[in-house]
Amino acid sequence: MKIINLISGPRNLSTALMYSFSRRPDTKVIDEPFYAHYLETTGTDHPGREDTLRSMSTDINKVLDDIFNRNECEVLFLKNMAHHHQQMDLSFLDKMTNLFLVRNPKQLIASFAQVITSPNMKDIGLKKSWELFNKIENQNPVVLDSAEILKNPKSLLSKLCDNLEINFFEEMLSWPSGGIPEDGPWAKYWYKNVHSSSGFAKQKTSSRELPKNCESLYLEALKYYNKLKVNSISA
Repeated sequence: MKIINLISGPRNLSTALMYSFSRRPDTKVIDEPFYAHYLETTGTDHPGREDTLRSMSTDINKVLDDIFNRNECEVLFLKNMAHHHQQMDLSFLDKMTNLFLVRNPKQLIASFAQVITSPNMKDIGLKKSWELFNKIENQNPVVLDSAEILKNPKSLLSKLCDNLEINFFEEMLSWPSGGIPEDGPWAKYWYKNVHSSSGFAKQKTSSRELPKNCESLYLEALKYYNKLKVNSISA
C-alpha cells in the first residue's frame, strides 16, 4: 500500500484535493489524523476542539499504528496540516510519499483570519512546511502550489499522479457537492466553500483583502512560500 502524506497549510485547497483523491477507485482518505494530537499537546483552542478530541485518538503512536495497519486499499491518502506534525518522532515520514501543498500566503492568511482573527506563523504552517521539507529533501518530495491546480486541473492532476507514481483517474476532477463521510467534525467550521463545490474552481473569496493586523505575518510567511514554490510542479 502506498501512503501519500499531504503536508499542507490551512485554506490551501487541501480539502478539495482530499475530495479529489476520495473519488479514486483504488484510494481511501483520512482527514487530518493528527489533529487531536496537535490540539492536546499544544493546548491550541480551535473551533470544534472538544468534538475533535472526543472523536479521535490523541495518542500519536496509536494513530500511526492504525494508519500503517490499513490494508483495504492500494493508496491511502492522508490530508495533514504541516503544523500538526508536532511532538512526535518524524521517522515515519520515510515510509510515506510526502506531498507539500502551498498557497500564496496573502490569500491563505486572509481566508484563515475569517475564522481565527489573529493568526500566527504556527497556525498557518508555512515555516513548519519548510522545516519538514528540509528534513526529507533527499526523498525528493513533491511540491504543489494550489494556484497551479486551478489553471488546468486535468493537466496538473495527471502530472501530479505521475510524480506520485500512481495512475490518474478522470473521476478525480469532480465530486458531488456536500461533504464526504471522512470529513472530520471540524468540517462545519472550515469546509463551507468546498461543500458548495463540485470540482476545482477559484472561489470568490480568494480576492479577499489581507487584514491590517496580518501584514507582518504575510511578509514573514512569504519567505517560506517562495522557498517552497521554486520546487513546485506546474500544469
